[in-house]
Amino acid sequence: MASLLLLLLLALSAPGTSLFSPGSGRLLPYDLLYADGVRAYFARDWPRAAELLQRALHSYSQLLVARRGCQGRCREEAGFAGPPAAPSWETRFFDRILQRAECLGECLGRRLGSEPSLHRASREIQEDFEQREPYNYLQVALFQLKKLDEAVSAAHTFFVANPQHLQMREDMEKYQRMAGVKLESFRDLQATLYWEAYETGVQQYNVEDYLQAAVKLEESLEEVLLALEDCRALCEGPQEDGTEEEMQPGLYEAIAAHYIQVLKCRQHCVLEVATKPARVSATDDFIPSHLVLLQFAYDQVGNQALAAECAASYLLFYPSDELMLEKMKKYQAELGEGASMTARENIQRYVQRSLMEKKLIYYAVEHLGGTFNDPDPWTPDELIPGSLKQKHRENREKQRLENLDVGEQEQRGPFTFEGITVAMDSHQLNGSQRVVFDRVLTDSECKDILRLAKLAQDGTVNWRDATLLLHASEKSRKIVESYFTPGKRLHFSFTHLVCRTAVEGEQDGRMDLSHPVHADNCLLDPEGKECWREPPAYMYRDFSGILYLNDDFHGGDLFFTEVDAVTVTAQVRPKCGKLVAFSSGRENPHGIWAVTHGRRCAIALWYTLSPEHAEQERMEAEDLMRQGDMEQELSHTDVKEHMGTDHSGGASPEPPVPKGRARSTSQRRMSGSESGQQPQKLRARDEF
Repeated sequence: MASLLLLLLLALSAPGTSLFSPGSGRLLPYDLLYADGVRAYFARDWPRAAELLQRALHSYSQLLVARRGCQGRCREEAGFAGPPAAPSWETRFFDRILQRAECLGECLGRRLGSEPSLHRASREIQEDFEQREPYNYLQVALFQLKKLDEAVSAAHTFFVANPQHLQMREDMEKYQRMAGVKLESFRDLQATLYWEAYETGVQQYNVEDYLQAAVKLEESLEEVLLALEDCRALCEGPQEDGTEEEMQPGLYEAIAAHYIQVLKCRQHCVLEVATKPARVSATDDFIPSHLVLLQFAYDQVGNQALAAECAASYLLFYPSDELMLEKMKKYQAELGEGASMTARENIQRYVQRSLMEKKLIYYAVEHLGGTFNDPDPWTPDELIPGSLKQKHRENREKQRLENLDVGEQEQRGPFTFEGITVAMDSHQLNGSQRVVFDRVLTDSECKDILRLAKLAQDGTVNWRDATLLLHASEKSRKIVESYFTPGKRLHFSFTHLVCRTAVEGEQDGRMDLSHPVHADNCLLDPEGKECWREPPAYMYRDFSGILYLNDDFHGGDLFFTEVDAVTVTAQVRPKCGKLVAFSSGRENPHGIWAVTHGRRCAIALWYTLSPEHAEQERMEAEDLMRQGDMEQELSHTDVKEHMGTDHSGGASPEPPVPKGRARSTSQRRMSGSESGQQPQKLRARDEF
């Protein structure tokens, strides 16, 4: 669906105006070409749509090339060569500033053939191009024009960056089945060289082909450093922060604020180049990881000199790494005292420049205000001002939680629940703080709880039946607590046994939801791409879980999305004993597809770290269960002796009714009963 701003552009552009001007020598603004191309798309004018969308993509690409090129040229022509003379430092400094501004304006104007300000698109349109949205329109237009190979390439380019887009997934499957589609047509038109080289290098490394691994990893590292320079150059362009200041800042304040913004942008370039298309989080320590792999690969092929160079380069990031220091001693002994074992010059420049930028940013944050989320785990602790160290540690912990993966799970220690396995973690679920466990319940336990759901509908549940639900949910709580919050107590916020039955009638082609996309502790706003943590949301919920009881039905899968509530990032198929657990916030919007055949049953669970929000009814239910256990035990002994009551027939075949039986609110809520039910009956609501 077109964005609001895009629709406005469509409305404002005159229908008869052509934005395509061949031979004019001018690079037309990509946002206007895009708007006109989308209008042609909706008018089903496929030749014009394909032409304009391709020109929009070309214009966007050439704009980035021009900006990067001009930044590099003007850095050389109007750079800050040497320190300014003390008496006139201000005029000399601003003289260079003005020369740089003039150079950039002239260079961009010449390359673009028009005023550079015409090429400043909104953040919303920029995001469309960053997410490759024009290729989605383009592939349809090309398909309608029977340009099948080009359509497949455009579709594949979009799909690489948006692999969970449901419609495109279907389109890709159709393309794969079509006769005449060539395998080489499935190519990424915006592929970055270093990712292909890096992944090939890692594959060769894993099969112990270290010579080929070193070649590919060197190629990747070289391209990554070039990509970083390109990204950093674009940081000096116009900044669109979407805010309107009521009061313009003073001269020096404005310069300082903009410069710090540029430095922060440059610092985060390492995250940009380390994040693959369609991935949520960046590859950790992307540049240091190259050096670790290269060091080992060169060591294995007997090139100690290059291995030592890579080790020395890695120590620039982590100077106290004991393992690498030991390797350096080993190389020194093997190569001799006179051998040069210095770090690579390009890595030295990278680290020195990054540390200088961090120092300036932290100084500005400490004295001028603002925040900075440092992207690098290797930043020296002594570089961070004392007043910011606590905040830095909190940010680092927050980042750690948001990027949980297998490696971090191993750092927390082995998962100690016997027989239970982690089937999918956050990395495999393409998100953060998500996990799927298998074999939490046995088949017989699932059947027993399913029987409980049937008894609840018939109103014949007794305290022993409800114990099954309590035990299963408590086991799930311990598992989630052990995985996500070791050392911190998780409390039940709400527990719900729920069954959902397919409606009668035609089921083919159903795409409706059993439960719409939502987050569990905030109000999801897909249009604004926000999740508002305010009433009536259950703001105190921290983690959520679904424990499945069966799989003999169609539909009913759980799926996760981005904050837009449209882009699916992962899907989970229910199965007896499978537990899906995830954090309850904006990072995990989720929904459930409709059940199209049969009946799905599950235990829905919500947890909180706040004791004051613990589920009181559950505590009462547990008290009742303990009381029931005690009375059952007493009934197996001499009832008169222990109870002081004449039962005139010995122990009853059924245990005595607990004193608190009439207060079955906890049991009703535990199984989702309606408020009008009789106290002793339980009923499962047919909803989630």
